[in-house]
Amino acid sequence: MGRAVAVIYAVVAYAAFLGTFLYMIGFLANRVVPTSIDSGPEAPFGQALLIDVALLGLFAVPHSVMARQWFKKWWTGIVPTPVERSTYVMVSNLLLVLLLWGWRPMPDVIWEVQNSVGTTVLWALFGIGWTLVVLSSFIIDHFDLFGLRQVYLYARGKPYEPLSFKVSALYKFVRHPLLLGWMIAFWATPRMTTGHLVFAIGTTAYMLIAIQVEERDLVKFHDGYADYRRRVPMLLPIFRGKGAS
Repeated sequence: MGRAVAVIYAVVAYAAFLGTFLYMIGFLANRVVPTSIDSGPEAPFGQALLIDVALLGLFAVPHSVMARQWFKKWWTGIVPTPVERSTYVMVSNLLLVLLLWGWRPMPDVIWEVQNSVGTTVLWALFGIGWTLVVLSSFIIDHFDLFGLRQVYLYARGKPYEPLSFKVSALYKFVRHPLLLGWMIAFWATPRMTTGHLVFAIGTTAYMLIAIQVEERDLVKFHDGYADYRRRVPMLLPIFRGKGAS
């Protein structure tokens, strides 16, 4: 693949991510975007539930499988190595767009907070969740995470070296602040409908499973990760990691 083509492809994939990310905020907030988690094409409850669960699964399975080392080894026999990560980002974008487009609302209200203080607190948590996602990505290396660092080095004719394992900032307190941010954003709402609850439960279950799979890879890939996992809690600082004091 030509260097210019690789750079353009990576930038397009990243721009698609930004657009999808912003749309998703509006989707969950029921603001600005044309269809949201509680609005859009309706369907009978059973049909809507089946469609939504299928869409969540269709996103979760490829998203997790494509991140595994064994898949990457096979995949880079087809996709040029410099754009492997950008392709992962692009496929994830397309699957997420499909989920947002195909989502069927289930508008029955599970709970609704009408107190102004409670509403303000929940919207603040919603914002904190998204902020935590962004901050955590930059602590890791935002541009490596989304494939831009890889193509930048390729365009400069320099070899790519995976990021070394280091613990800094938020990662000193929890092992997965980025996923914690997603969970907060998915659950924090003053008006929880059945559809929103299905989305929150489904995505949270997926992330909890994905953590177990990812950490098995990390223990093999990074010498210090097993000790890190023992010392630092997974998601909440008040719950210490296994074997931690």
